[in-house]
Amino acid sequence: MINWTRRSLMGAALATMTAMPVAAQERISAVVIDGYPARALWVQEFTDFFIPEVDRRLAETGNYVMDWQENYGGSIVKPRGVLEGVQLGLGDIGIVTTIFHSSKLPSQGLAAVTPFVSSDARAVAQAIDEIAREFPAMQNEFADQNQVYLATGVVLDSYQVFATNELTDISGLEGLKVAGAGMNLRYLEGIEGAAGVRGGLTDFYNMLQTGLVDAAQLWPEAAATFKISEVAPYMLRTDFGAVNSKTVTVNQDYWNALPDEVKEVLQAVAVDYRDHLAGLAMDRAADAEAAYVEAGGTIIEVSEEDRTAWANAMPNIAVELAETLNANGEPGTEMLAAYLAKLEAAGFVGVRDWTQP
Repeated sequence: MINWTRRSLMGAALATMTAMPVAAQERISAVVIDGYPARALWVQEFTDFFIPEVDRRLAETGNYVMDWQENYGGSIVKPRGVLEGVQLGLGDIGIVTTIFHSSKLPSQGLAAVTPFVSSDARAVAQAIDEIAREFPAMQNEFADQNQVYLATGVVLDSYQVFATNELTDISGLEGLKVAGAGMNLRYLEGIEGAAGVRGGLTDFYNMLQTGLVDAAQLWPEAAATFKISEVAPYMLRTDFGAVNSKTVTVNQDYWNALPDEVKEVLQAVAVDYRDHLAGLAMDRAADAEAAYVEAGGTIIEVSEEDRTAWANAMPNIAVELAETLNANGEPGTEMLAAYLAKLEAAGFVGVRDWTQP
């Protein structure tokens, strides 16, 4: 658990200057919340990248200094509570795990409902964020929750399946209980007898250890961070693909009171944070897999034929989402097509055309 206040080093340095700049500065408090612990990649990089970069840019003019109050690991909200926490003003800025809120934030599910397309976190992050800026649906969904959308991030290179017992191929998942968080539970509908069990990243270790589930869907960096190899020493390389799951938002009332200069800096840094996170996810993926193997884990490759068969056995959850958005008055079909077109332009074509019923 972490609950601490950090005054920016740049702000402290500026405060020691002559009386004229100090008098001209405005100090702005910013309460940041996430229910995940500080060691989670996106939380760590909010501390190490986002905050210092905002401080650096504001220091260029010296008009404003941020007083950051970071609250992680359940000190204010649990992982599922960030959306409501920012809505209610318990936090000014939050890192919302969108996969927990498919009913309130349906359009954030575009990457999740199109598995087996791209495992490049950078391409997915950029494509989703561009969709959010080109179509009003995503930002409107956050506005309904009293929040301003800043940017969507991707912190995982690809979902894989980690199991307690040895698997040789996807047929080994038949009849198993598999943990997941959100839409990826629907992937199991293509596997006979497999049952999805809802959970969160911080729950998976105990769920596997106690036998509540036989396997879990997560990504190698998280598996290394949360020591999943200790309880699930077999990784089935399914390469479901990268999925956006973190969005930086700001409480609407707090946002309305911010100076324009601060708003512009927050918006710009959020996009840089998006790309920074995606790059780190890709850089760390290979190292994380190596660490998993070194810790005793075994990686089983899934053939392209099996991946194609699995995709074709699933219900078309992408079209289902598009139709849901259409029914809500949003251009869901157009958004789905535009998203996949962006990935195709970046060089990624899936094993199934998710635009076709």
